[in-house]
Formats: sequence, structure tokens, C-alpha cells
Amino acid sequence: MKSKRISFGQGKGSITHNNRTFIANNVDRNRIADNITFIAKPIGEVYNELFGDAVERYNARQKRNDRKIHGTYYEHLFHCKPSNSVITSSDKRKSFYEDVVQIGRMEDSGYGTEDFQLVADCLKEYMNSFQARNPNFHVFNAVLHMDEATPHLHIDYIPIGHYKRGMDIQNGIAQALKEMGYGDGKQAIARWREKEVEVLNEICHRHGIEPLPPEKARGTLEVAEYKEQRRKSEQLAVENRKSQSELDALNGELKSAAEKKVKIVEIDNIKAKKSRFSKKISISEEDFQNLTDLAKKQTASVKNTKKLKSENAELSQKVTDLEVQVKFLAAELDKYKQPVTFSREQLKKSAEKISELEQLKSKYRRAIEFINSHALATEFEIYKDNRKNNVLE
Repeated sequence: MKSKRISFGQGKGSITHNNRTFIANNVDRNRIADNITFIAKPIGEVYNELFGDAVERYNARQKRNDRKIHGTYYEHLFHCKPSNSVITSSDKRKSFYEDVVQIGRMEDSGYGTEDFQLVADCLKEYMNSFQARNPNFHVFNAVLHMDEATPHLHIDYIPIGHYKRGMDIQNGIAQALKEMGYGDGKQAIARWREKEVEVLNEICHRHGIEPLPPEKARGTLEVAEYKEQRRKSEQLAVENRKSQSELDALNGELKSAAEKKVKIVEIDNIKAKKSRFSKKISISEEDFQNLTDLAKKQTASVKNTKKLKSENAELSQKVTDLEVQVKFLAAELDKYKQPVTFSREQLKKSAEKISELEQLKSKYRRAIEFINSHALATEFEIYKDNRKNNVLE
């Protein structure tokens, strides 16, 4: 049975990208026709279908005009025309949610591999039962992309909850999850995702695939660079510990060699006799042998000490280099924990910069409000992407 990693995470939520109104650089235009669209309905129409009657029922109960909902429910929540990108309301509701589902990776399931179509069939089977399995998640857009590196699903849905106060039907992720049996609290969405992964696992098994557990990720996607950097840091730490151990052992040998230096003082014990006929002196054969042995030992000791010092220097430099690399990577991984201090002059400059940024943000918000109020979100997104591509080129 083939083993493959399952990816199940929250997507950015861009209908223009999903439906190829905008075509990114990683898309193979020759394979766009291979994409499978399960459903594609304008979000404004879907909101009216889902909540239009609830708005009328709510307004009929209101005696004061200022408490009524004027306009559509979408405009009431998000204060703009329907957008093909996710909009967040003041009370943190999102206009829609998106999940991206993938089986396998480019290396084992990508375009041109033997299992490319196999994983696509699994994803189709999963999508065909998604709506029935999740009645409170109304799917209005769902596409299986076959024109990128690896087949994957984009599922866009609006959560529906039923309430006793206010409108009897509203956009509400927490209530939708509760009604589908996943309970209350922040873990409800995690319990739902876990159940969906179980469904994917069952489908994979039926198709001869052994699903590997989803890897933990920061946010909703795997962060390959972070994981690779962490792996390198851990590897360097291991090498550093090993080199430090070798250095300690070498220092021990060096110390031992120093302690074993020949005690020249022993030479004083050798008895020498002066010759009557010359300035030469004579010693006994035994003393001569002892002196020769001592000289040889001294020479060997000096050579060994020089060798050990050379090896010590090289290994010390290696340890130093490793420590520098470890410290650099550790700083990269934990830099957000490091305290930062500023001078008064720096703080003043920062305050001025923040003020400028706030003015720019204010202008940007007004521009976004104008874009949304005139239903120009899609055109603006295409403009940004095209401009980005032109800069890159």
C-alpha cells in the first residue's frame, strides 16, 4: 500500500483565483480545461437565497425603523457589496470560509507521476459527499485544480446557524458546528477537521493509499523553510556537542603529554668522570643508555605535544564555527523573544514613522471602502496580481 501525506487547512479564500478569473504564474494554462468545477454560484445571490427570508421575518417583528435591516444581509454585515474575497465583519464573522484539501505531494502525486489521477479520484469522491456530511456549511464554490503541480480541492462555504434572538438564520460558524454535533468552544473546529480527515483516510484506504498523519503546521500551511532551518539547527547542535567532546578528549591528551615530559632532573644522577688526557668525560655504559633513552623520550614528547596542539587548534576553530552557526540559527528561530531597547531619538523617529503609516493605512482603508462599495474588489485583485507579475518580470 502506498503511503501519502494528507494536507487539510484553511485557504486564503479568493474566488477569482479558484475559478481562474485570474491566472497565477504557477498555473499551466494548457491544463486549465482539466479542472473540475463542482459548483460556482455568485456569493451575493447565495446570501439572498440563504438569508433573504430571515431578513424579512426579522424586519416584520421590528416596530422601530432604525432597528430594521436595510439592504441585503451581506451589506448589513460587511458594509460593502458582495466580494469574491473573504471579508471580515466588525464582530469577526467572515463572509465565507475556504478549506484546501490535498493528498500526496508533488514528488509522489504530482503532474506526470503514476498517482496523479489516483489522488484526483480520491478528492472527487471526498467532495461529492462533503455537502451531505456538513449540512450547515453551505458550499457555493468548489473546484478541483488539476492545472497546478499537485491535484487539490478548494472548498468555499458559508456557515449557517439558527438562533432564537435576532435573525432566526444567520452566518455563524460556532453555531453551525454546534448544530452539526461538534460542541462548543475553540476546539469545535479542530474536532470537525479531525472528522473530515478520518473521511479522507477511509477513502484513501479504499484506493490502496496508506494516509500518513497530517504534519503540524504554523497557521494553516506547512512552513518548509522554518522546519528545514530547525533541522539544520538541531543537526549543528549535535555536531557541536560531538566536536566539543572530541576537544575535551584532546585537551586531556595534551595535559597528559605535558605531565609526561621527561624529568631532566634525573640526568643529575648520572655520574661522569673527567679524562686525564683530554677534555672529554666518560660515563658508565648503563648511565649512557639511560641518558639516551631520556633524550629519545623528550624528543618524542615534544613532537607529540606539537601535533596535539595543532589538532587542538583546528578542532577549537571547528567548534567556534559551529557555535556561531548554532547561535545564528537559534537567533533566527527565537528572535521574536529577544528584548529590544531604543534610544529617545530612535523612539521619536519610530513615532513619526508610525504616524506616517497610520495616515497611509487610513487612506488605504478609505480606498478599500470605496472599492468594496462600488463592487470593484475583483478588478482591484486582478490589478494587484498583474502589477506584482510585471514587477517580478
